[in-house]
Amino acid sequence: MASDTPVWFISGCSTGFGRELAKLVLARGWRAVVTARDAGRVADLADGVEDRALAVSLDVTDQAQIDDAVAQAKAKFGRIDVLVNNAGYGYQASIEEGDDAEIRAQFDANVFGLFALTRAVLPVMRAQKSGHVINITSVAGLVGFPGSGYYAASKHAVEGFSDSLLAEVAPLGIAVTCVEPGPFRTDWAGRSLKQTPVAIADYAETAGKRLDSTREVSGTQAGDPVRAGEAMIALTEDANPPRHLVLGRWGYDAVVEKMAGRLKEIEAHKAASLGADFPAE
Repeated sequence: MASDTPVWFISGCSTGFGRELAKLVLARGWRAVVTARDAGRVADLADGVEDRALAVSLDVTDQAQIDDAVAQAKAKFGRIDVLVNNAGYGYQASIEEGDDAEIRAQFDANVFGLFALTRAVLPVMRAQKSGHVINITSVAGLVGFPGSGYYAASKHAVEGFSDSLLAEVAPLGIAVTCVEPGPFRTDWAGRSLKQTPVAIADYAETAGKRLDSTREVSGTQAGDPVRAGEAMIALTEDANPPRHLVLGRWGYDAVVEKMAGRLKEIEAHKAASLGADFPAE
């Protein structure tokens, strides 16, 4: 029965991960709230399955739209089992040349919008004593790259938020996972990407090269958004879902190298770390 299937609430379904994930969820016969800034861009996802799909306009930087979308989901389905915080985009610049308006807009969408939507859904999951929050961050949420400092900062913020969120909601039966994709064949590096060109020569070989290479690989990345969607669905069927799921070989290698190096560095300075405490009496 459709009424017995899980209900997914997915932000940012007009393209990329959100769209492919929504298609997979609905193809399974499950229920889904599919959202985009313009509901018309996701209306096709609900065609023929209106009993199981709800297309809603949602700008995650607009609290009134968040509240309305969650209310519509509750009214139609009565519950939300999986929240996928996917809405967001990339912004690249050297740190010094970052545009303040662009930086703030990035954080409004990637960070504060995600926080607000999560807060709106949590009361539903608490009442159910079940649920799974999946936050789409990035390899950049674990590793900082030249040219992506502000994007990385937004994703690092979500990672820290998710650590605390899990500590608070795990006793209530709610799981939290960050999905950290590397380069995937979505619009992230193409139509959706915003950049402030590097004009300072000192950054040409670092941030400048990174901006150029990001644009150049758009459409040829190794990552498959459909396989990523299947991996996200599998998370919700795992009795012990992970806190982190890095997607793609490039991302996996980058994160493993970064984490191994970080631990080695911390251990190398153990004496200084422990020596910062008051002497034992």
